[in-house]
Amino acid sequence: MDTTHRTEQQRSAEQRRRELLEAADRVVLRDGPQASMNAIAAEAGITKPILYRHFGDKGGLYRALAKRHTDALLAALRGALDAPAERRQRVEATLDTYLAAIEARPQVYRFLMHPAEDGGAQQPEQGFDVGRHSAPLLRRMGEELAEVIAERIDLGEGGEALARVWGHGIVGMMHAAGDWWLGERPCSRAELVSSLAELLWGRLAAAHDRKDGPGF
Repeated sequence: MDTTHRTEQQRSAEQRRRELLEAADRVVLRDGPQASMNAIAAEAGITKPILYRHFGDKGGLYRALAKRHTDALLAALRGALDAPAERRQRVEATLDTYLAAIEARPQVYRFLMHPAEDGGAQQPEQGFDVGRHSAPLLRRMGEELAEVIAERIDLGEGGEALARVWGHGIVGMMHAAGDWWLGERPCSRAELVSSLAELLWGRLAAAHDRKDGPGF
C-alpha cells in the first residue's frame, strides 16, 4: 500500500469517526446520561458492532466525546482569560464561560459528569463507570488552568505549586457550584458569577502580573 493511499484511508477513518461523534452528540443532547450504544448506532445508521470497532466500548466513546467537549471548553476559557479587560472582569468572564457552557448543553454535561439515575431510567451499560471517567476531565482542566495562572501571575517562591493548588481549587469550585446551580437554579447566572468572583478575589487582587508573561 503506497503512502498516498494510506493517507486517504486515514482521512476517511478520521472523517467517519467525526461523523459518529456528531451522531453520539445528537443522542446525548436528547437522552443525556441515558444515551446508549444502541441508540447512538441507530442514529448513525450503523450496527453496534461497527460502533465498537471505532471506539471499543462505551468507555472509549465517552473518552472521545469528553475530549471533544473539553477541548472546546478549555479554548473558550483561555479566550476569556486572555480578553483585553481588567483582571476582575476576566475572572468573571472565565467563570461565566464555564457556567454558560453547562447551561447551554445540560444533557451533555450530565452525560459527562453523572451516571444515569435510578427511578426507571436506563442504567449505564455494564462495565461503564461515569465517575471513574469524569474525574480525569476535572484533573485536566485543573492542570490547564494552573498553567495559565503560572504563566500570568508572579506568585513568588513556590509559585508553581501554588498555581496548581489554585488551578485545581478553582476548577473544583466551578464544578461543585455549577452542578448545584444547574440542578436548583437558586439565583441567576450573573449573581453566581459575582459571588464566586468575590470568593476568589482576595489574593488574586493583590498578586502582580509576571513581567515576562501576558499578564492576568
